[in-house]
Amino acid sequence: MVTLKTIEPTDYQTVDSLIRKAFTNTEEGYGNEAELAANLRKDTTYQNYLEIVALKDNTIVGYGLLSEVGVYEDSILLSTGLCLAPLAVLPEMQKQGIGAMLLEELEIRAKKENYPFISILGHPAYYSKFGYQLASHFNIQAPFPVPDDAYFVKELYPASLKNVEGTIYYLDAFNE
Repeated sequence: MVTLKTIEPTDYQTVDSLIRKAFTNTEEGYGNEAELAANLRKDTTYQNYLEIVALKDNTIVGYGLLSEVGVYEDSILLSTGLCLAPLAVLPEMQKQGIGAMLLEELEIRAKKENYPFISILGHPAYYSKFGYQLASHFNIQAPFPVPDDAYFVKELYPASLKNVEGTIYYLDAFNE
């Protein structure tokens, strides 16, 4: 049985190792996702509540973190939402629904905090199963070149992105 909980500082080292294991042998390879998580925790907008771990037999087997992003048009902030990065599951525990559990719990927590959307840069076949749509359908784009079929947004409330078009900007931690 897998359970979810809010991360605690005593989990950071284990999560760092998990993230490295989860990304190292992927198609894209490890891209400093563990450092990203550590840097996001230092941001003034960081919310511990939006960083969770999955446990099986008291061992951390999965991890997810949401951080704030803004949609801007002509330097005007139109909406503040969240970005999922990273989402990680130990390789030997993948394809068991743990990532889906983490994603679902993070969406519930984001809605409780009244965030209107979550954005994701990820695998099209995976995230589309959870109601994520191409960001381009909302006329929303990343501030850097990304494949259109890998950049997603999910409205957490009906029409929560109505009249919101522009570019998503990330926290400085993404540039460190």
